[in-house]
Amino acid sequence: MNADEFKMVEAKRQALLGQLKAAEAAMRSGLHTQGFGYTARAHMERAMAHICEAYIAINEAKQVRTVQQLVDDLNRIQQVMDDSKRGKNQRV
Repeated sequence: MNADEFKMVEAKRQALLGQLKAAEAAMRSGLHTQGFGYTARAHMERAMAHICEAYIAINEAKQVRTVQQLVDDLNRIQQVMDDSKRGKNQRV
């Protein structure tokens, strides 16, 4: 890759990172919006996780999770949280 090609790729990378930062800011703002219920918030939280993972994949030269791995990890976290809530409710 010559210097001009590298500059073009880097400019595209920087533009994409800027778009991801804007998307992250919009999602964070949306998370504080009331009145749309748990399902909408859960989707926004998942979207945030995907945005963060995409940022890592583009910005860092290391292996990142696949989309399916991320979804599986998020599902496991949700299951643990749900189990914890059920345990607390049973003790009360």
